[in-house]
Amino acid sequence: MNADLLQSIIAAGLHCEHLAVEGDGRHWYATVVSAEFEGKRLLARQRLVYATLGERIKTDEVHALSMKTFTPAEWAAKAA
Repeated sequence: MNADLLQSIIAAGLHCEHLAVEGDGRHWYATVVSAEFEGKRLLARQRLVYATLGERIKTDEVHALSMKTFTPAEWAAKAA
């Protein structure tokens, strides 16, 4: 697994306005901005991202994924 592949997998399952993934091959960090997070709490947002990984997270192909999730409005406010 590499960052580009992981980013592609997440993007294929979740419409993202911004997505950045970095890591060392086992431990990953993602910043995900999606309108699909509107009205959802942190745990529900994380579940949406994990759902894109399917079996990859269960089989340890993706060992650990830390993430920050934002709605487009939250992301715009953070950038301001």
